[in-house]
Amino acid sequence: MTKKQTLTMLVCAALAAGSLGGTAFAADYQTKDIEVTAERIPSEKMETPADTTVITADEIAENHYKDAAEALANVPGVVMTNGNNGAEQIVRINGDERVVVLVDGERMNDDNGSMSRASATLTRVPAARDIERIEVVRGGGSALYGSDAVGGVVNIITKKPTQGQQTSIDLQTGSWRSHRYSIRTQGKTDTGFSYLVSGGIDRRGFMDYVDEHGNSRRMPHSDYRNDDGYIKLSQDLGHDDSLTASFHHYSQDANRWYRGSRATTFSASSKHRALLNDASLTYRFQEKSALPGFIRYYNHFKTVDFSGKFHTRLQGLEAQQGWQLDPRNRFIAGAEWRHSSSSNAASGYADKGITNTAVYLQDTMTLAPKWSFVPGVRMDHHDAFGTHWSPKAALNYRADAATRAFASWGRVFKAPTADDLYYFVDYGSWGSYKGNPNLNPESGHTESVGVSHAFGKNTMLDATYFWSKLDDAIVWAAPDSLNWTASNVQWEKKHGLNLRWTQTLSTTLDYDLAYTYTHTKTPDSNTASTAAFLKNNNQPNAYQAGLHYHEGAWAVNMLARMVTGLNRAQYGEKNYTLLDLRTEYHATDTLTLYLNGLNLTDEAYSEYAGLRYPAPGRFIGIGLNLQF
Repeated sequence: MTKKQTLTMLVCAALAAGSLGGTAFAADYQTKDIEVTAERIPSEKMETPADTTVITADEIAENHYKDAAEALANVPGVVMTNGNNGAEQIVRINGDERVVVLVDGERMNDDNGSMSRASATLTRVPAARDIERIEVVRGGGSALYGSDAVGGVVNIITKKPTQGQQTSIDLQTGSWRSHRYSIRTQGKTDTGFSYLVSGGIDRRGFMDYVDEHGNSRRMPHSDYRNDDGYIKLSQDLGHDDSLTASFHHYSQDANRWYRGSRATTFSASSKHRALLNDASLTYRFQEKSALPGFIRYYNHFKTVDFSGKFHTRLQGLEAQQGWQLDPRNRFIAGAEWRHSSSSNAASGYADKGITNTAVYLQDTMTLAPKWSFVPGVRMDHHDAFGTHWSPKAALNYRADAATRAFASWGRVFKAPTADDLYYFVDYGSWGSYKGNPNLNPESGHTESVGVSHAFGKNTMLDATYFWSKLDDAIVWAAPDSLNWTASNVQWEKKHGLNLRWTQTLSTTLDYDLAYTYTHTKTPDSNTASTAAFLKNNNQPNAYQAGLHYHEGAWAVNMLARMVTGLNRAQYGEKNYTLLDLRTEYHATDTLTLYLNGLNLTDEAYSEYAGLRYPAPGRFIGIGLNLQF
């Protein structure tokens, strides 16, 4: 299907759905309880010109996810790549790792980077027990969140303590000598002071996996010891403003493994130790209005010891203010400054500083009762690559209460990271990894069009087509499979399709279906190095089905995922199918028992780098959650 054919199909679908829906569904379909901040101001999902998904607090709680990565892995169009033993939790949206990650609107991306296009890891966001909801915005959000948000944006909203005090303890044990323990306490006083204090430990003795021949094996050196903690303190300063201080800590002590390009077995690799400490201070004002504002300072620190020690410190200042210019115009303006200092002694660079200053403007305009238009522009000044302007425009058409269609377009600018420019490790006959100080920044554009329609109050269809083109795209590749280096390719194109169908069958049963198609191409896709990179980082076709049952004290969630079109030489298989089951039982008002079964069919698969990084086999975990 060509781009023109797909666009025509979606436009016709929007018009047809609107004419079929009319006012018959207006009284049935409710959207006011679905609030997102895709445009950095609260709005109803159907009024937002973007493809969004919200993972709610109830979904997080009843599935007993341990972290945001587990929750996001179940979102259509999102792929989580956990690398080697969970060292990095990289999120891909619409097939692209250029994703901006936020916690309560605070940017988590750093300028140290990695040997991929990602600059954020979910290991530095609070654990799932501290998360109220997760908002996923597919497509470029260049004007507001950063011009590097090509695949999309993940905004993680942490919990706000309620009046009184509540404490919860969670204990889990499972396969591979796995144990997780956590405690969280939160409360709010009559004086407006609130607190959330949380901590957890996560241990694993080993990991089993299934190889490309269907044999279950134990991965050598696959144990880890991880700890995390989160503190959030807030004080109401008045009716509509507050001051919040937050601190997140994560540490990892893990062994890792390695499989050479020509090897058939795994061997021990270097030990991986990581420490992440992130602090911020935020003053919020106009909190209860439709245009909340803030002023924030943040200080993020990360150090990793793996085949050499590197660290990066990122400091930033940001502010945003909104104005209701008239009944038809909501205008927001903001400014950001961030400075990173990165060192990697083993790679030969120290205290390499990167500074970026940005301002952005956006107007949410009501053109007519059914039409809204959101133009915006962002100016970034990078100390090494100069000034770049990134305009954005989005259009939303609300045909009726049950139907909307949208289109969005945005420019892209992403500077090389410190690793892209300066990384250098030479393993001799084992190969090397070398950055390139002569890289150009990536630039280009990203677009999406979509339609949503409710067939009555119980059924919803979402369809989105997306595409992007980047000039001077940066790729890490190894022409000889041993010596990796960063280089610019002339261009990189992506396009794809997201389809989602959700339906509530009864008060106890609902289901969802989804399909995602993603295609990536560069002009030298036929060369060995670039082809290998693309084959290792692509899910051409992804199918998903979820079945959700709630009855009395029971909640059961079953999810099936199937991926097809993989490259057999890289993955060992052309397709795989996964089945997960998550069940909980509320024994009392304060005690919940749960059982999680992941990859129940013990499938051989990988979501990153194919045969070198096999995903875990069947995992069974049981646990309890006690609140008092």
